[in-house]
Amino acid sequence: MKRIGIVGAGFAGAVIARSLAETGNFTVTVFDTRNHIAGNCHTERDPETGIMVHRYGPHIFHTNNEQVWNYICQFGTMMPFVNRVKAVSKGQVYSLPINLMTINQFYKKHLNPSEAKAFIENIGEKGIADPQTFEEQALKFLGKELYEAFFYGYTKKQWGIEPCELPSSILKRLPVRFNYDDNYYSSKYQGIPEEGYTKIIEKILSHNAINLKLNTVFRTQDSDAFEHTFFSGPLDSYFAFREGRLGYRTLKFKEERANGDYQGNPVINYTDEDVPYTRITEHKHFTPWEQHDKTIVFREFSSLCGQNDVPYYPIRLANDKSLLEKYVKLANQTSNVTFVGRLGTYRYLDMHQVIAEALETAANFIEHTKNQSGERFPAFVHSPL
Repeated sequence: MKRIGIVGAGFAGAVIARSLAETGNFTVTVFDTRNHIAGNCHTERDPETGIMVHRYGPHIFHTNNEQVWNYICQFGTMMPFVNRVKAVSKGQVYSLPINLMTINQFYKKHLNPSEAKAFIENIGEKGIADPQTFEEQALKFLGKELYEAFFYGYTKKQWGIEPCELPSSILKRLPVRFNYDDNYYSSKYQGIPEEGYTKIIEKILSHNAINLKLNTVFRTQDSDAFEHTFFSGPLDSYFAFREGRLGYRTLKFKEERANGDYQGNPVINYTDEDVPYTRITEHKHFTPWEQHDKTIVFREFSSLCGQNDVPYYPIRLANDKSLLEKYVKLANQTSNVTFVGRLGTYRYLDMHQVIAEALETAANFIEHTKNQSGERFPAFVHSPL
């Protein structure tokens, strides 16, 4: 029985732990510094209202990967859920992503799909041939008015810098639909666990070969006790930040409670720059199959991540990428440790992507141990660079 250490009890660590434990060839110890499992996906019942609260912000599961969908469904009932986001701009409420309803409402028109497509193409800034920044990408495909109404202020609040300083890759595709589809995602499978994400991960970790240690700080030297370690904590933290700290954005939440229904929707974005928060989330609407007389809302504020904050989004601008290269080099020189997950690989990954990569990493490691070639297992199955 090979001893394996896993740092982090979120999806990355839990899925790898379970995959290895089920072979019967490994004993796994999972460490987490927090007093709960599930990482930033942690959900818990509010004792006063009974509402299932997404403690670190809302998580809607969506994927086109049937293997990933079937995997998570093994550990709990996934209830159908469609995320229909609204946005408030200059005191008016619109649908997101930008769709035919948004366009017609914003411009006070009655366009059909082909007319709307021609209209948007006409208002886009044609002088931008090869957009290099977020701002150029938005202006090219949406024009100035839609960009300023829905993207400029929100993006500046979310990232803390001017959108003209962000790479165009952040706006990966044309953020507009020429129909009335207001489903925020286009994935084949969409849902939320009936009993929350924490219960899902609790079941994934429920195996005799898995030992869970919460409220426990994993130190670099602790890797010596294991034949291999999978590290899903911040990459720079494993090396005690010796090259400096990688940049993250963090989120702060102002919680409010009330009777009845606060906003009638799970998520409403506030896109104006002079509104300090980015969005308001109302948690009882993430479980529409339940009924609650009271409500809990979170106002969400984005800021630069400090040393004692919870990291959410890797920034990955030029300075961070330069620093990342140094940490990747250190990782590749480190034996018997593999870095996984959003924090371990310093990439923005959704839950379904984390699960898919964890399953792949575990399968590769199992095959690697069977071959006994003497070659080291890689520090990254998916490179951060």
